[in-house]
Amino acid sequence: MTFKNPNDETIKDYLKNSKNIAVIGLSNKPDRTSYQVAQVLQLSGYKLFPVNPMLAGETILGEPVVATLTDVKEPIDIVDIFRKSDALPDIAREFVKTDAKIFWAQLGIENEEAAQILAENNRKDVVMNRCIKIELNNMA
Repeated sequence: MTFKNPNDETIKDYLKNSKNIAVIGLSNKPDRTSYQVAQVLQLSGYKLFPVNPMLAGETILGEPVVATLTDVKEPIDIVDIFRKSDALPDIAREFVKTDAKIFWAQLGIENEEAAQILAENNRKDVVMNRCIKIELNNMA
């Protein structure tokens, strides 16, 4: 299996029809890409759910940080991932335990094993190696 992203129109639909975004690996440092992207998402009207086990219990961008994706108690439309590619299989295993709709790995992050795990669990809404902020800007 070789992973292939959905077409641009589908990606735009994901962004148009989503409201809640869990951000895995969100940093509390404003100079980090994850923080900057999350801030743009928040300013664009999305509700953020920071996921970072090292910062659980703190707040980032005014939102409480949880340790794991399964700790998020509200419905999640997109899971935006800022972790290394080799972390994606474990994140995919956690993702399939939730009702989250879209698995999104940021620019430079891609993993075939994760894609296989998601496919085996009939989770087909997957984007990898694409920046959600760039895609959002392309819609404007």
